[in-house]
Amino acid sequence: MDKTFWDKRYEEKLTGWDIGKISTPIKEYIDQLESKDIKILIPGCGFGHEAQYLFQKGFTNVYLMDISPYPLEKFKKNNPTFPSKNILLGDFFEHNTFYDLILEQTLFCAISPEKRDEYIKKIHELLNPKGKYVGVLFNCQFEGGPPFGGTKEDYFTLFSKYFQNISIKDCYNSIDARKEREVFIKAIKK
Repeated sequence: MDKTFWDKRYEEKLTGWDIGKISTPIKEYIDQLESKDIKILIPGCGFGHEAQYLFQKGFTNVYLMDISPYPLEKFKKNNPTFPSKNILLGDFFEHNTFYDLILEQTLFCAISPEKRDEYIKKIHELLNPKGKYVGVLFNCQFEGGPPFGGTKEDYFTLFSKYFQNISIKDCYNSIDARKEREVFIKAIKK
C-alpha cells in the first residue's frame, strides 16, 4: 500500500470512490445483523461511512482503519463520540488483531491483482474461527488502476483457498453509477 499515493489523493480531493454515505448493499447487510457486540473491522475505510452507520445503529465494537490520516481526521471531526481507540491509522498488511467480521467497500479494488492473494490471506489471518468477510467488489475491468476490477470467477478462485460458503451475487441495489458493475461477496473463514 502506497501511503504517499493515497495521501495525495485525499489532499487533492480525488476521491471518486467516495459516494458520501454508506452504500445500500452494505447498509442492508448491516441491517440484518443481530448481535451488536461482534467485533468488526472496516479496512481502507476512507471517510468511514460504514463505521458511522454501525455506531449509530448501536454496534459497540467497530474498528476502522486507513493508511492515510486525512479521512480519519475528517471522521473524528464528524463523529466526536466514536471511540478514538477504535480509529486505526496504519497499513492493513501490518495489522494483527482478531475480528468476527471484516466489512469493506473499496479496499479490494485499490489493491493490485498481484497482491490480492496476500490481501485475502491477511483477511483470513485476522478473522476469528468462523469469522466472516463481507464486501462489495467490482464485476468489471478497468484500464490501469486503481481501481482494479475483476470477475466473479476470479474472486471465487482467490477466496476459495482461505474461505468456505462463498456467495458472490450481482448487487441489485448499487448506486446508479455502479449498476450492473458490482457484486456482493460473503465468505466464512475455513
